[in-house]
Amino acid sequence: MERKDVTPKDKQSKEPKNPHGNRFVSGLLGGLVGGALLFGALYFTVGLGNPSSTADNTVTSGNVDSAGNTTVSSISYDVNSDVTDAVAKVQDAVVSVINLQSAQQSSDPFAGIFGNGGSQGNGNNSGSTDDSDLEAASEGSGVIYKKEGDYAYVVTNNHVVEGQDGLEVLLADGTKVTGELVGTDSYTDLAVIKIAADKVTTVASFGDSDALKVGEPAIAIGSPLGTDYANSVTQGIISSVNREIDSTNESGDAVYINAIQTDAAINPGNSGGALVNVAGQVIGINSSKITDTQTSSSSVAVEGLGFAIPSNDVVTIINQLETNGSVERPALGVSITDLTNLSTAQKSYIGVADDLTSGVVVASVETATPAEKAGIEQYDVIVKVDDTDITSTTDLTKVLKSKKIGDTVTVEFYRKTEKKSVKVELTLDSSALTSQAESNSNQQNGQSYFGD
Repeated sequence: MERKDVTPKDKQSKEPKNPHGNRFVSGLLGGLVGGALLFGALYFTVGLGNPSSTADNTVTSGNVDSAGNTTVSSISYDVNSDVTDAVAKVQDAVVSVINLQSAQQSSDPFAGIFGNGGSQGNGNNSGSTDDSDLEAASEGSGVIYKKEGDYAYVVTNNHVVEGQDGLEVLLADGTKVTGELVGTDSYTDLAVIKIAADKVTTVASFGDSDALKVGEPAIAIGSPLGTDYANSVTQGIISSVNREIDSTNESGDAVYINAIQTDAAINPGNSGGALVNVAGQVIGINSSKITDTQTSSSSVAVEGLGFAIPSNDVVTIINQLETNGSVERPALGVSITDLTNLSTAQKSYIGVADDLTSGVVVASVETATPAEKAGIEQYDVIVKVDDTDITSTTDLTKVLKSKKIGDTVTVEFYRKTEKKSVKVELTLDSSALTSQAESNSNQQNGQSYFGD
């Protein structure tokens, strides 16, 4: 009998349809298993799987010594920029100015011990006060701008030295020297002090303030809050130029500055200090700031509004102060008042045209003055000087303060309804005329000139 091997149908061997797919699955499974084994080995190797291992066993610090103590890095570096270079050039020329005045009567039980003796201050520089009777009344800043022979010259603000009986200057290195007042100009708020030159090592140079650009860097150097913070440096930008600052000082004198505005921090004590550009040149003498302004309902705090006297104006004034001790400014030789101060009846009395709403009325003309020589008469209404419109006494004062003795100006005015123009030669120094107080009195009582 012939035998046949028979394989049941459910056990029959068949050729796979995709032999490569099985190899891929096998490889993938193998990779996963291998990865799991490797992770497990690392897990226990680094101690992550050890419950006793904690973060406290690891010390992390930028710099440690062999004992595990934190140390300072030994890496050193130099920081140089336009600002640091500029400060280095001028900082040693910036000083503190100490205003000394006679000691006031005080409840201080030790006053007599230190030579104060409760003496009364006289607020002047007569030289009659003994130095031992002087004490610091206020402090400001200044800039050494010139060294000539045995002396060096410091520019500061007039309000820093106002009322002084003596002056001291604290140099950048801490040396304190005696200062001598050379001259002051209250109108521009500038003053010049002379000191011995032997301790002076740095002299500042002036830059061209007319070349300033709004937005360029500005650096303020001075003594905010006094000598405790001497030679402090703050940085900002030039916020604006040609800001007209009109005010009065403590003596009641008019102050006018065509100022540089900056947001560099300026505080009490910075007055008289330097405003510097990135070339290390003094472009202004810091003078004032606005801290608040009054609205209709409340006072509003203000930040970043500081003002400096432009260097070009500073140079013009200090050269005159060195030579003369004061600044000569021309005068017309008239008493004036604003047209807007007059009543309707007063305007009618002097014959002012109805359509003329602003100008300066000549209340009186002094004899032998430039105004009289040019033919200006009482009740004329000045409306223009050269190219400047005159709407108030302030406008006329500003124009005249900007002129020099010997200049000739063109003055336009109305005589009743007729417009006239004359040339006026400014030959008269304002100091030769009546005092500012008398002029103010005339303005306040102007009605006496107009038929009342």
